[in-house]
Amino acid sequence: MIRLKKPFNGYISCDKELKDANTVLFGVPYDGTTSYRPGARFGPKSIRNESFGIESYSIYQDKDLEDANVFDYGDLDIPVSQASKVIKEVKDFTSKLLLSGKTPIMIGGEHLISLGAVKALAEKHPNLTLIHFDAHADLREDYLGEKLSHACVIRRCIELSSQILVYQFCIRSADKQEVNYAKENIQVNMQKYNFENLGNILNKIADSPIYLTIDLDCLDPSVLPGTGTPEPGGVSFKELREAVTMVASQGKVVGADIVELNPMCDHSGVSTIVAAKLLRELLLALNK
Repeated sequence: MIRLKKPFNGYISCDKELKDANTVLFGVPYDGTTSYRPGARFGPKSIRNESFGIESYSIYQDKDLEDANVFDYGDLDIPVSQASKVIKEVKDFTSKLLLSGKTPIMIGGEHLISLGAVKALAEKHPNLTLIHFDAHADLREDYLGEKLSHACVIRRCIELSSQILVYQFCIRSADKQEVNYAKENIQVNMQKYNFENLGNILNKIADSPIYLTIDLDCLDPSVLPGTGTPEPGGVSFKELREAVTMVASQGKVVGADIVELNPMCDHSGVSTIVAAKLLRELLLALNK
């Protein structure tokens, strides 16, 4: 059973009743393994607060969140450290949503939290396909001796099952071992720099359940400087919005996340508005 919390300041127009909702939004304010600039734990709250600066209606899709059955649960209560416990909390909550017939959408927080959601979804969908938007490959065996790190999250997801496939886009930062791992592992398809071939891949995996994980540092830092590990040479908001809409509207998406917003690194608030608007487009594209 999903226990409801006290009223809170949720994401704009995501105020439907839990029993009626098709999609449940929840936050995981965790950045315990952040390797450069901490602060992603403040991402979920910031996205909700700044969502009231945008419209619930998308002029791009001609859809309105007022008409979508989305419930914002709020943030999970998780420890600021203890990565394994955080992953378990995310997995358990995601599993409850799936048992209730809800589509889980998670906002972070750092990228390691995706492992918990993928664990739950892989149990229900053994042939799960991950579509991964990121500047970084996140395929390290370990980072400074730690296997539960945001720098290793996609590798840990792949290790859950030999049936899991991963399609990566916008990758422009990795060590040589990660690139070699991707080349040698049939479960990984790495697309560098952009979203080229995304449409072809969606056609290829048309019948596969998809988990979409979006690390906001796939965006160029000129668009979104508020992230823990910014990488120059990223995509534009337009490119990312179109790619997210394509996956969510054409693919069989069974869950998704948006992670690695660090509002502490952008006091202008622009990065948070970008994240909030992207989340709106994702939620509306899923509302078919």
